[in-house]
Amino acid sequence: MPSQREIRRRIGSAKNIKQITRAMQFVAASKLRRAQDATLAARPYREKLDEVIADLAAVLGADDHPLLSSRPLDQPHNRLVVIITSDRGLAGALNTNTIRFVAREITDHPGDLKTATVGRKGRDAMRRSRVPIAAHFEGFGDRPSFADTLPLARLVTDDFVAGVYDRVDVVYSRFVSTLVQKPVIEQLLPVVPAEDTVGIPGNQFLFEPNPAQFLEALLPRYVATRIFQAVLEAKASEESSRMVAMKNATENAQELIDDLTLSYNKVRQANITREMVEIASGAQAR
Repeated sequence: MPSQREIRRRIGSAKNIKQITRAMQFVAASKLRRAQDATLAARPYREKLDEVIADLAAVLGADDHPLLSSRPLDQPHNRLVVIITSDRGLAGALNTNTIRFVAREITDHPGDLKTATVGRKGRDAMRRSRVPIAAHFEGFGDRPSFADTLPLARLVTDDFVAGVYDRVDVVYSRFVSTLVQKPVIEQLLPVVPAEDTVGIPGNQFLFEPNPAQFLEALLPRYVATRIFQAVLEAKASEESSRMVAMKNATENAQELIDDLTLSYNKVRQANITREMVEIASGAQAR
């Protein structure tokens, strides 16, 4: 059985860990509120853009803009998958679930595929799996802005228009609630109307000077908005997952402290009893 000194040392270590995890829980909770507000505020903007794209698709075809053109299915496809993860760990199973989701997607759809990673966790996983990485972007910090995602958006649109890739997808963790984050994959290019907006009449909007020129200005921004929304969703998921993970770690540390304290008291009581027996035995021997 461990000595009292060893148990006290372990209790002290557990208390230090509890203080750290509790502080990280509160920090993640404050960041979560900000990230959640940004994510929820951006969703209506994305939904309205989906509505406009669906309206344009009703009057325009794939020949009106290169970002709308689909490659023939009977030809070999070059595919780019944009993977959005975090730079830091201690976020529970968030990054692991996203990486496993990507691995299943790659396994289920083999072919000529490259990845563009946002966040070190995704980059490191792709390197370990020997999946080609076309580009890497560090995480966009605690407050990602639309301007931060523009270089990535320009990269994927330029390569798609140049014919480097025939399809571009994005994988990220969608924020559902504080306890639920779901990895999803969405097609970025070629641009297709969202399924829940299909059927909007083609004359819902009036375009000036004409729909084609409007499309020329809208589609690149639409792709950047989709990426920005994915980054916001991933950030909110990261902070919520980290907050829950640190809360669980704090509770586990407290349980460990309680168990160690009980063990310490048992050892202390045993030592006191032994000393009393030794004193009584010594007194009787006299």
